[in-house]
Amino acid sequence: MKDLLQEIVKASQGFVELRYHKRSSQSFQIQKGRVEVANHALRSGVGVRALVDGVYGFSATDDLSKAGIEKALAKAQENAKFLVKLKGKGTIKISRARLSQLDFKGPGYDEMTQMAVSDKLSQVIAQERALAQGAQKILSAKCGYNELIEEKVIVTSDGANCSLKMVQPEVSFMAIASDQGQQVYAHQSAGVNGGWQCLYQHPSLEGAVESTVKRAVDLLKAKYPEGGMKTVILSPAMVGLLAHEAIGHTVEADFVKAGSIAQGKIGQKVASPLVHMCDSGDPKTGGYAVGCLPFDDEGVETETTTLIKEGTLVSYLHNRETAEEFGVAPTGNARAWLYDDEPLIRMRNTYVLPGKSKLTQMISEVDEGYLVEGAGGGQADSNGEFMFTSSHVYRIKNGQKGELLRETTLSGIAFDVLKTVDAVSEEFRWDLGSGYCGKGQAAKVDAGGPYLRCQLHVGGRS
Repeated sequence: MKDLLQEIVKASQGFVELRYHKRSSQSFQIQKGRVEVANHALRSGVGVRALVDGVYGFSATDDLSKAGIEKALAKAQENAKFLVKLKGKGTIKISRARLSQLDFKGPGYDEMTQMAVSDKLSQVIAQERALAQGAQKILSAKCGYNELIEEKVIVTSDGANCSLKMVQPEVSFMAIASDQGQQVYAHQSAGVNGGWQCLYQHPSLEGAVESTVKRAVDLLKAKYPEGGMKTVILSPAMVGLLAHEAIGHTVEADFVKAGSIAQGKIGQKVASPLVHMCDSGDPKTGGYAVGCLPFDDEGVETETTTLIKEGTLVSYLHNRETAEEFGVAPTGNARAWLYDDEPLIRMRNTYVLPGKSKLTQMISEVDEGYLVEGAGGGQADSNGEFMFTSSHVYRIKNGQKGELLRETTLSGIAFDVLKTVDAVSEEFRWDLGSGYCGKGQAAKVDAGGPYLRCQLHVGGRS
């Protein structure tokens, strides 16, 4: 495929970007010992962008013949010319970039493509059975498994010529406990960019079946936290959720241009000096990050982009277009979900760097507060205002980690919360590698961090 795309690009005029993408997806869910859901899908095609008079035209095709791709290229150029005729010449210019020449095969690719589906299915069935039989009060259990197997080739008229093969599996466990008419659930999941063995070595899955069962049963008798402005220690999952949803999206350059809270704040203090935050295609911290990419969907080599350094905002996330507009280098953040999607500015692995404190020390210094675990859903807006849910928390009293408490909500304005950070742990974990980020189209990302001690509003019940 690479040779064919190169041949087509060499014969073209102007700037052309060809992106071949083949994806195989497999998923199943097990409940009550039965396979409740089993899906398999395969999609492949070529997405084409052409730049004409400062305007992008886009087209896509699932016809992988030379004639089919050339037809899509002609259509992309025709679309660009139509927009120029309709609106006049555009202003799009693309920055020079570190364009990849790499042929990349990700870890675990051969293992996963050669492993029988029946072997994967049997192990997940066994895990669901262990969950369901883990305690008398477990009413029901569910296990889910998903995997994406990707192949891409990206060729551009200005020098990108790269390919990748990678696999991203994920697994989730849920146990529902019941007693005297009430029901609660506990959930644990993880995803990786790697093989089957890598997935089950993820720190978040260590003892996951047993801990999920125990937490579900223990939550039956747990109280709710008291609400108000509190001292909290956020777990790596919660830190990752905060970093991705409430900060990461606000520094994506297209959102910055639209007026996000990060607009005009480069060089300004937005957090405690203890806070260092990055987005990376290949982070060297922690391992197991699912959003690793050697290059983005414009063929630009990825990098580790420092967003916040010692509390100061120092960068946004860019594609080639916004990098040229802002006068900086592209950061390798252009991503497309399927071949017929245009690349958007998206995160990869977003995280706060570990600090120098130990979690035990951080807890010992809190007279009254909460250790917040179990990141759930939530929302954040372009002003960095957020409301997240946590499936469970632990009370901290007189410097001791105490009783388990039920779910709560956390709210605040991200940059204001980060300014209250007074301790950052040396412990670090990736913890949001299962599921997807949505921004018009899906994307596989990861997020994580150390434990952070800060001040924010906790929802509770009296």
